[in-house]
Amino acid sequence: KVIKINQSKYMKYKKTAIIFGITGQDGAYLSHFLLQKGYRVIGVTRNKSPKNLFRLKKLKVIKKIIILKGVATDLKFCKKVINSKINEIYYLAGDSSVVKSFETPDISLKSNTEGILNILQTLKQKKYKSKLFNAGSGQFYGDNKKNFYNINSKIDPQSPYGVSKAAAYWLVKIYREKYNIYCCTGILFNHESPLRSKEFVTKKIIDTAIKIKKDRNIILRLGNVNIYRDWGWAPDYINAIWLMMQRSKPRDFIIGSGKTYSLKEFVDKVFRYLKISKKNLKTNVSKYKRKIDLRGYKANIIETQKVLKWKPSVKFDTIIYKMINNELF
Repeated sequence: KVIKINQSKYMKYKKTAIIFGITGQDGAYLSHFLLQKGYRVIGVTRNKSPKNLFRLKKLKVIKKIIILKGVATDLKFCKKVINSKINEIYYLAGDSSVVKSFETPDISLKSNTEGILNILQTLKQKKYKSKLFNAGSGQFYGDNKKNFYNINSKIDPQSPYGVSKAAAYWLVKIYREKYNIYCCTGILFNHESPLRSKEFVTKKIIDTAIKIKKDRNIILRLGNVNIYRDWGWAPDYINAIWLMMQRSKPRDFIIGSGKTYSLKEFVDKVFRYLKISKKNLKTNVSKYKRKIDLRGYKANIIETQKVLKWKPSVKFDTIIYKMINNELF
């Protein structure tokens, strides 16, 4: 089946972008951002069910974009949807769960690595001039005592997810240097919003705490809360991603807040804001303890701030406030 997209309509727009993984937090925010910039937006998702499209509905963009069903892990599909009229390609479709990557490492590797490789192969074979962004992860730096990472830090993954993101990062680097393809990786540290997936602990904390506010019999159960993360605001990071793609020469950047907080601090602030008792909290629950978890990591964003003229605008406390109050921007 050939996917036909009306080429004449491209003329109305400044640029055309295709987003692989448009239904996730980052894909939804990016589609909203690009529409405001006057882009024609094409989104790719493996699942077109209404339940999976809820973020696009929430941001009121669902009727303004073209949604195609498919996966980048299918090379034939990539060759059908990528053409010379596409200005920018954003690969945000990889499986993003560290926990799941231990259960199904093959899916993690396939979605995060094979998908980006198929797009790179398509650009190389067809000689298209499209720019390509790959979503990397601070998880691939591993768990070192000096947990402050810059673009030159040693890559030392501690999970199948980390391995898959490291492989994708290196593939992008190789294709950029060997074949002169405009491709780059944004090494993203944790970024939150009300659109965060329920499988992430921050969303679990917020959602459960709101339920506790209504029903004091509910208990929030967590594993180790003495881990540290660099948490930022998702819409901020979308701006950084876009700025990376507007450069004349591609290069990789670290995208983070440059600050760390413990999971305990996150929980404490949520409970304090909602005025709920710590009696409704149980930590160090063995069921929720990860056998292999990173103690902490922080992004060194000095170079990113300097070169991209970008800085995170929303602070930790405000991120929590916005998540509790369902503020999308």
